[in-house]
Amino acid sequence: MKSCSYKIAAEQKARSTYDNILRVVKDPEVCDPIRFLREREVVHFQRFGEALRNVQDHLSSRNFYALNPAFDNPAKANCCKS
Repeated sequence: MKSCSYKIAAEQKARSTYDNILRVVKDPEVCDPIRFLREREVVHFQRFGEALRNVQDHLSSRNFYALNPAFDNPAKANCCKS
């Protein structure tokens, strides 16, 4: 899930950058494409959020990797014991 959070943060950062550009630039030929890009980032943010919620809603006990805390802390292999 870390990569999803990273993607959402990237979308938010891009939107913030576009907002800052729009505060400074007043040329319509520059502002119109920047507005389009900002709106696209908003939609991407919403879609990533929806996808994350969908994945979280559909996790089950059958999903070994998502719900097994031992997976993140594997025990030492038997061959390494003396």
